[in-house]
Amino acid sequence: MNYLEQSFRIQFEYKVYFTASLFDTDNLTLANFFKLHSPAPEKKILFVLDAGLLDVNPALETAITAYFQVHQEVQLVTSFVVVPGGEAAKNDPKVLERIIDAVNTEGIDRHSYIAAVGGGAVLDLVGYAAAVAHRGIRHIRIPTTVLSQNDSGIGVKNGINYKGKKNFLGTFAPPAAVFNDKQFLLTLNNRDFRSGIAEAIKVALIKDADFFYWMEEHAQLLLNRDPDHMDYLIKRCAQLHMEHIAGADPFELGSSRPLDFGHWSAHKLEQLSHFSITHGEAVAMGMALDSTYSLHAGVLSEEKLQRILNLLSMFFDITHPLIRITDLKAPILEGLQEFREHLGGRLCITLLRDIGVGFEVSEMDPHTLLQASQYILQFKMFQYKTNTFH
Repeated sequence: MNYLEQSFRIQFEYKVYFTASLFDTDNLTLANFFKLHSPAPEKKILFVLDAGLLDVNPALETAITAYFQVHQEVQLVTSFVVVPGGEAAKNDPKVLERIIDAVNTEGIDRHSYIAAVGGGAVLDLVGYAAAVAHRGIRHIRIPTTVLSQNDSGIGVKNGINYKGKKNFLGTFAPPAAVFNDKQFLLTLNNRDFRSGIAEAIKVALIKDADFFYWMEEHAQLLLNRDPDHMDYLIKRCAQLHMEHIAGADPFELGSSRPLDFGHWSAHKLEQLSHFSITHGEAVAMGMALDSTYSLHAGVLSEEKLQRILNLLSMFFDITHPLIRITDLKAPILEGLQEFREHLGGRLCITLLRDIGVGFEVSEMDPHTLLQASQYILQFKMFQYKTNTFH
């Protein structure tokens, strides 16, 4: 035998906590976590904060400092790293360098923690920094948007944008823990609040028809930001995402990406808009396109498609000019090839047989995509005329 063979398994475990006012000194959620999970005697925690979050939560740094003065299970690094929110955090390599510099300057070792407090883009960035510094520092995520609390913040992926491509550099590195604080959602503007609902619709469409019908029934309450219904939406969405991650391919070694339903065009759309379109808005448009493609491919009924488009339209504009396909040279179609590269060379797109039933195809016909795009535009025009008439 001319080779040696090695095989081993690593088990990953982390909890997603749901709480309110995480940094209130009477809230023991964080303190109890550190008591149970920090065996090293000299443990530090470095916080990276979303600048946009600080704009609406100016007392956040003071609250964090006060919390760790009372609960001293870990040593707080009092020099907070503040980074821009949104995709700007992932587009500029200098922002990543600032985090790495802080790790070096403050002596953050592999038994210490880097905590990210902010939206999904900031969590992606900080998770990547934590994964590459010292080959892995414990990472704590504190997502502050609907999108990050129900999807990206509870997953195992981290990344930054590079060479104009979304998440071109990244890692699979599970967090040490995730803390969802619903108080942060109260400061979101309506656009950012709704953006996260797209991922809930996504996971319902491919995995849970009852969840989709629940959103249909309670759409107005969700639009009105009813706290009880939003609590349920976030927790159910997070649960469905976590169940998928725990399946056969958590680190996406294959090409199957059902959780990326609607994302091949969404990623390209974000890029084409210079990230002025939010991720949730782009995913909503991508789902509308792929659901309508499913109709024209003969696998989804028009009655189900109309329900999907109606629900999406309650929360989002699904007809932005940048996603319209008016001819076979439409820029959005470049997203198919870029998505193929992202998957590792083999295209794998999720379509719908029914609400709650996704399946995968290895190619998409541009002419059918053209038909699908035209259908969506006609649907919106009819909807507009009907609403105007009434």
